[in-house]
Amino acid sequence: MKSKTLYFRGGGSDKVYRASIEASGEGYVVNFAYGRRGTSLTTGTKTNTPLDHPAATRIYEKLVREKTAKGYTSGEGTMAYSDGSRKVTSIRPQLLNAVEDPETLLADNTFYLQPKHDGKRLLIHKQGDDVTGINRRGIECGIPESIRVAAIALPGNFILDGEAVGEILHVFDLLEINGSCTRAIPYEDRLAGLLDLLASGLQEGIQWVATMRGESTKRRAFDQFREERAEGVVFKRIGSPYSAGRPASGGDQFKFKFVETASVIVQSVNAKRSVAIAVRHGGHLVSAGNVTIPVNQPVPPDGAIAEVRYLYAMPESGALFQPVYLGERDDIAAVECTRDQLKFRREEVAA
Repeated sequence: MKSKTLYFRGGGSDKVYRASIEASGEGYVVNFAYGRRGTSLTTGTKTNTPLDHPAATRIYEKLVREKTAKGYTSGEGTMAYSDGSRKVTSIRPQLLNAVEDPETLLADNTFYLQPKHDGKRLLIHKQGDDVTGINRRGIECGIPESIRVAAIALPGNFILDGEAVGEILHVFDLLEINGSCTRAIPYEDRLAGLLDLLASGLQEGIQWVATMRGESTKRRAFDQFREERAEGVVFKRIGSPYSAGRPASGGDQFKFKFVETASVIVQSVNAKRSVAIAVRHGGHLVSAGNVTIPVNQPVPPDGAIAEVRYLYAMPESGALFQPVYLGERDDIAAVECTRDQLKFRREEVAA
């Protein structure tokens, strides 16, 4: 029977989580136990009735993946996350404006196309053996151990920009290398430098984001990403510099989403693993409806920032239609959770 013990230590927490496949009658069940290290663990099961072994294995492996994505590791003596000090840094990411119609950018050969990963924005600053994570607000943050180890395996000092999905950092830009700032040079040159850096070290935790150029290539990739239900795509001007912050309009980088997502504020916790959510509008909080929290994720507390995927917002009520909870965000400020970010049903116009 399979079993795995995972550990998390950081931010005042020292936790253990155990998952196992165990025989039950003629089938198998997936059980778990969790709690603070050195104390009696709370136990439970992911399977109310016995399953065949392949089905139980799928549930077990999914459970382990979910926990490792949250920072748990199998090494008892390791820290799952580098414990960020929450220091505000001078490093800020470049933020993108959305584009409603991608046709012009698909046809424009001065723009690259890249897939948009559904994760958290993360910059990595490496100096010697010190690796610091920085979120989209320019604040130091914890990073998965796998990403820290991968950064150590790459030579020299650098600042990378990317999107963290679980234990993998998908990088798309190089801001500094060995003390030299690269922000002002054309993106195609920064991209070449990034590829050279990644090719110079053996590691798996930091991966390059696929980049396409030329109209026919971009259109094929665009269709493929949409069929694969990716979050969306990003367009980047080939000769553009790296400019921190978000331009008031336009810019050299744009995003186009295949699905809608929004950052919302948790107003209250309802019964049956549901929370009431809201957005800011006119200096007040206005309701955006409710969203159910999956059983494999903790229920966020009042005031937390949550990321939600949805089809559209209802113009009259402002409620999100078919919302899906993606997780809690610690890199988004409440002031950013505005009604302006919502996409309303096309045939009606929001007031």
